[in-house]
Formats: sequence, C-alpha cells, structure tokens
Amino acid sequence: MSGALGEAAVIAGLVLAIALAVWAKARQTIRREAGRPRGIAPGEGDHIIDVEYSSGLGGGHATQIRVPRDPQAYARRFVPRGARGEDDG
Repeated sequence: MSGALGEAAVIAGLVLAIALAVWAKARQTIRREAGRPRGIAPGEGDHIIDVEYSSGLGGGHATQIRVPRDPQAYARRFVPRGARGEDDG
C-alpha cells in the first residue's frame, strides 16, 4: 500500500510543480506587458499573413490571409452578406 501512496505523492508533487511554474510564467508575462498597448493602430490597407505548411512527401499548402487594418472593415467581415442593417427594422 505504501508504494501506491508514494507514487501518488510523487505525481501530486509533479503536478503542483508544473502548476506553480505555469502560474509564475503567466504572472511574469502579465507584469512585463502591463504597460504595452495591445493590437495595432488603426489605419488603411491590410496586414498580409503568409500561411504555409508541409504535410510530408511533397504535400502541403500555402495561402495568404488579408486582415484589414480599419476596425470597421474588420468588423464587417463577420457580418453575413444577407444581414439587415439597423435602419431596416
């Protein structure tokens, strides 16, 4: 019985150590980035994100994603085409 109890204590200790390490890293990151502004400044044009992956022997895919810098244009991308506006009732 003591062998199983000892293993459980070791596992619990490792889980606790990992949890403390994650908590410490998260706290460090939050403090380091506290004064930084998040995101980007609004503007015109698009950000272009290149997405590439390889799936082994000659397979893969490459594409570009365009993300508008204008917050309103960005938000409009999430509205379905057939959606009615506020004025339409």
